[in-house]
Amino acid sequence: MKLNYGNKMDLSKLYLQRLCASFYQRKNVLVIARELLGKILVTNFDGRVTAGMIVETEAYNGITDKASHAYNGRKTRRTEIMYKAGGVAYVYLCYGIHHLFNVVTNAEDVPHAVLIRAIEPLYGVNEMMAKCEKKQFDSTLTKGPGNLSKALGISTECSGFDLCGDNIFIADIKKQFKKSDIITTARIGVKYAAEDALLPYRFFIKNNLFVSQSKKNI
Repeated sequence: MKLNYGNKMDLSKLYLQRLCASFYQRKNVLVIARELLGKILVTNFDGRVTAGMIVETEAYNGITDKASHAYNGRKTRRTEIMYKAGGVAYVYLCYGIHHLFNVVTNAEDVPHAVLIRAIEPLYGVNEMMAKCEKKQFDSTLTKGPGNLSKALGISTECSGFDLCGDNIFIADIKKQFKKSDIITTARIGVKYAAEDALLPYRFFIKNNLFVSQSKKNI
């Protein structure tokens, strides 16, 4: 698989284009989840920079959403981050293996979040491959939330990080997609949420090779 971008991105420009808190602190988590598509997720740990375009997201609608960790007002040491004002990272461990990166949204005490499910690698690909112990590049490098977190060096230690800071941030390069290029489906892996598992809260870029596999993908 060939990369179109490699390491040619202007990192200094990305820092200037990072999203501010007001983007995350809006009320509609579905709008935010959709608008995160095409944005650039950047990590910088110990001077090692990795970045990729967000191509798949899932929205979690707080205390009314049975798929959310905050459903019915649940609040634990792990999930208390979700109750902070939007613009911080919520990272949790899934199955004791996968670190899943979420963007907290809305106002303080309104625990909305967006799970970043997949990115298309743009910068620091060799660094990503080393983190994942991969010898050959393919779409599995950052396909799926566990893989992308591993490739970008994101772990539960990053939970609570300010997304307007320097270690993890999201930049807006003003990339535009046609309405027909964005697909909306039910979320993946939330059957436990009963009727809420069918809500159309997942968004992804049509035909992108890095999007998670699903029977509902088009």
